[in-house]
Amino acid sequence: MTFFSLNETEVRPLLAAITGAELELPEARDTFARSVWTGLAEPGDRVAGVLVAALGPAVALDLLIAGSDAEAIRAKLGAGAGGESDASDPNHASETSVEVSHDDLETALKRWMPRLLAPAALLAVRQAARFKARLLTPDSPLWPAGLADLEHHGPIALWVRGNDAALEALGNSIALVGARAATGYGEHVTMEASAGLVDRGFAIVSGAAYGIDGMAHRAALASSGQTVAFLAGGVDRFYPSGHDALLTRIVEAGAVISELPCGAPPTKWRFLQRNRLIAAVSQTTVVLEAGWRSGSLNTANHAAALGRPLGAVPGPVTSAASAGCHRLIRDSQATLVTNPDEMAELVPSLEASAHSSSRAALSGAFQRSSPRPSPEYTRLLDALSTRSPRTTVDLATRSGLSVGDVQALLGTLELDGVVAERERGWVAVPGTSAPGGTH
Repeated sequence: MTFFSLNETEVRPLLAAITGAELELPEARDTFARSVWTGLAEPGDRVAGVLVAALGPAVALDLLIAGSDAEAIRAKLGAGAGGESDASDPNHASETSVEVSHDDLETALKRWMPRLLAPAALLAVRQAARFKARLLTPDSPLWPAGLADLEHHGPIALWVRGNDAALEALGNSIALVGARAATGYGEHVTMEASAGLVDRGFAIVSGAAYGIDGMAHRAALASSGQTVAFLAGGVDRFYPSGHDALLTRIVEAGAVISELPCGAPPTKWRFLQRNRLIAAVSQTTVVLEAGWRSGSLNTANHAAALGRPLGAVPGPVTSAASAGCHRLIRDSQATLVTNPDEMAELVPSLEASAHSSSRAALSGAFQRSSPRPSPEYTRLLDALSTRSPRTTVDLATRSGLSVGDVQALLGTLELDGVVAERERGWVAVPGTSAPGGTH
């Protein structure tokens, strides 16, 4: 028996290491397939989410390995004209109400195929085992319940370093987010908020960035509370590097989580998508300090789209570092909060939380919170280097885009003077950004 053309005897011990259990063959194949999918699809990939939910991760992966085209996959999904799903497949869960167009699948296949490499998948699992990281799947009792509200934009699996108690604490958690370039005022408010919420029994969720995020984690740890950090890259490579010691402490006392496999680098696109997980797992999100275009407003947008209560802390009216918070309050997107008691009041009761999701607005909200001018531009720019020329195939693999999309985008970016072609490939032009970029 093989796993993705890899020998079973090579894969099974690694699976035991990343799951903590000896899995039976069907479950082992599905679990390994989920680990592979975390490296194939970029975070939030709806088409991958539909395929995995409808067919099961192993069957969906087998279709890719077999070289199935878009129409064959549509027939398997039961979405094509006259097509029927394979209900006899034990890994199959009917999702025929979800439409995936031929073009969507064709484009997705072009994104995934450059990454469909068995050695890379095996290396990621080996690295996870080396760092004692675990693979968490949706059927685990520790899987955060709030992720269900992301529907097909949710993670296929999660890579975790830390303890079970921190994962269990996500059921009663508050996300504290804010600017990297925090002021003394912002850090002071964050310290008091985090410590106060921990004293009231809440776990603290954030993104481990400099500034507000880091202070939220530190204060929670100092108060002997539970804290969970979501990363935009693999859990084996802590980012930012200046928070290596902090993240090591979080692994020991809390949990560090990512939907990307070990070895995956953090990129701007992945930071933006990481924010949706922070918003989804938390009962409430509070923005403590944020500039007019702060990335933490992206987390706030996701929280609002998911129907989660949103709070914002006001700052001095003369402070540009609080302009984003004032904007959220003025536009009635967020409730003004000034202390831990007011933040805790935002958390809905158990009865109300069952009806808090705003699914009807979910699809449009994902589009509203996407970076400009487009996610594809952002991902391609993340994949480019100013020094090392990279081929279109290399860029496609790094960005998760199809080679055709990469070639089309490079042409546009070259006209804008953002990229340049060298003898050995493409480079980003220093000091430039895509028109209408996110910064």
